[in-house]
Amino acid sequence: MKFLAITSCPNGIAHTYMAAENLQKAADKLGVSMKVETQGSIGVENEFSAEDISQADGIIIAADKHVDKSRFVGKRLLVAGVQDGIRNPEALIEKLIRGQAPLYQAQPGQETSGGSEKQPAAKQNQFYRHLMSGVSYMVPFIVVGGLLIAIALSIGGEPTPGGLQIPEGSFWKIVESLGGASFTFMVPILAGFIAFSIADRPGLAPGMIGGFIAANGSFYGSEAGAGFIGGIIAGFLAGYVALWIKKWKVPKALAPIMPIIIIPVLASLIVGLAFILLLGGPIAKFFEFLTSWLASMQGTSSILLALILGAMISFDMGGPVNKVAFLFGSAMIGEGNYEIMGPIAVAICIPPIGLGLATFLFKQKFHDTERESGKASFTMGLFGITEGAIPFASQDPLRVIPSIMIGSMTGSVIAMLGQVGDRVAHGGPIVAVLGAVDNVVMFFVAVIIGSLVTALMIKLLKKDVAPTHSATADAAVAGGTVASRAVADFKAGKSTSDKSKARGDTQADVKISETVEPANQHKSVSRLTDIISLDLIETELKATSRDGVIDELIGKLEADGAISSSSQFKQAILSREQESSTGIGMNIAVPHGKSNAVIEPRVVFGIKPDGVDWDSVDGTPAKLIFMIAIPAENTGNEHLKILQMLSRKLMDDDFRDQLLKVQTKQEAYALLDQIH
Repeated sequence: MKFLAITSCPNGIAHTYMAAENLQKAADKLGVSMKVETQGSIGVENEFSAEDISQADGIIIAADKHVDKSRFVGKRLLVAGVQDGIRNPEALIEKLIRGQAPLYQAQPGQETSGGSEKQPAAKQNQFYRHLMSGVSYMVPFIVVGGLLIAIALSIGGEPTPGGLQIPEGSFWKIVESLGGASFTFMVPILAGFIAFSIADRPGLAPGMIGGFIAANGSFYGSEAGAGFIGGIIAGFLAGYVALWIKKWKVPKALAPIMPIIIIPVLASLIVGLAFILLLGGPIAKFFEFLTSWLASMQGTSSILLALILGAMISFDMGGPVNKVAFLFGSAMIGEGNYEIMGPIAVAICIPPIGLGLATFLFKQKFHDTERESGKASFTMGLFGITEGAIPFASQDPLRVIPSIMIGSMTGSVIAMLGQVGDRVAHGGPIVAVLGAVDNVVMFFVAVIIGSLVTALMIKLLKKDVAPTHSATADAAVAGGTVASRAVADFKAGKSTSDKSKARGDTQADVKISETVEPANQHKSVSRLTDIISLDLIETELKATSRDGVIDELIGKLEADGAISSSSQFKQAILSREQESSTGIGMNIAVPHGKSNAVIEPRVVFGIKPDGVDWDSVDGTPAKLIFMIAIPAENTGNEHLKILQMLSRKLMDDDFRDQLLKVQTKQEAYALLDQIH
């Protein structure tokens, strides 16, 4: 018998290849032929040909993300989560052998994920992820609508006692109406794509219909609709109702029409009636109260609001707190209140501009690489990208975050007092240049003062950095001369091949500065020992917690000279852990991160005989920990290749047992040399 299998996980890294390896082993054990296609971050590998599919007796999809099934119409198809491929590969194959998998028929609109609900590690982030999915699709409609209206008012508007007005029947009135049309999609799109994120395509129509009802109070006897709050509620309600209906067991005859008729119709009916009869009125009244309260804010009340918004925007620089304030301001644009988004637009750009300004004015506070980053940060601020401040905050959060918060709060208050308005859901000088800002002079006054306050706070709080020295060398290669930078010499115990790669033609013990780019940074890694040494191995880790182990391993990287900032690299590691745990099960954890703090690719390996809790998918403590460090500017897929190599070799039970029993670094190094 000939079988095919596809494996894929949300991050497309370790679990993808672990499931592939275990399925292949199980097939060999059961005496059947199997070809496994992996759909990982590195791309599709071992892709099926038309001949492979035509000859297959059955297909297994072990995946936790969308996989296109259209190739397999008429074939026996078994769908499972990637964890089933790792833990129960034989059971999956035996089901195919016994003919227990159904023949697949094309089902338009049906979710083809192998099990998008089977991701317990990400449960804590589900609400935020679904909400941000809706927001990301909604924002373009606000931007388009706001810019069209702003352009129409700027060019075609005429001063009247009631403010700037566009004459009826003019060309610019048409442009304004196009902008208004874009705004009408805001809440339905928000609700629709929240529901889509939860229930895939069957949730899209109910979500949009619920969002439309939420935005139109005429359905439930209200002059004002339920606004963006109602849209959020409608989106989540539609998504989970559709998800609930999808789980119903129905006759096979109904299965093909479930995702395109039954689920959308029933979910739309339930959500629509719930809003019209129960939810719409109360939510609309609350939204009316909120809007009138904001509109009535004067004096100290408006200053308090500006302080809160400025603090939220700058606190996590594009994170959840930032997004809550941004979404609030965006919704107010839809309600015709532009003086809420104005202070937000100012606060958005102050952190990156202020930090960029600080690197120009107070160079002694920053390393060379930080001063280079300051140029990029300043530019990002001009375009309203708050995330430009993140590299600075990650290295020195206790000083940088208070500095940018105070600057943003200052700018936000000035903008509120100066009645700065913003008709576009975006920030930074770019929106002022495009004509979307009311009271442009005060907008720039607020940005300049807020940025200066941030820079001065940095001067006050941040310590001067120690001076660093860099060295360069020239080396002749392959009949020509190229610039070659000096890199740090490896410590005792490194292999001769490692030393020669690092030294090139330079003298030993040359100290590298943070601006030096390693000569071997983009060289291909063919085996693990290309980027690991005896000094990067620890057979008895001392730490007793996950974060403690991370610190211990990062300490080895720092001592090795592979990273320039332990705090910055740790932030990259922890950010990856927040997406989902890198505890991949079977007593293994593979924390990994890309960062500007990494000078050259390295792997550090540690053994914790008693294990440490890593929130692993199978609940086992992590005993074998591999930390992968890759430079941020590495444009290749080296980290994915390393993860692939590790994942496949670590599926070997005997190999894992041998690693756990090693007594010396030399024994561990000899075993790791087998990973390629």
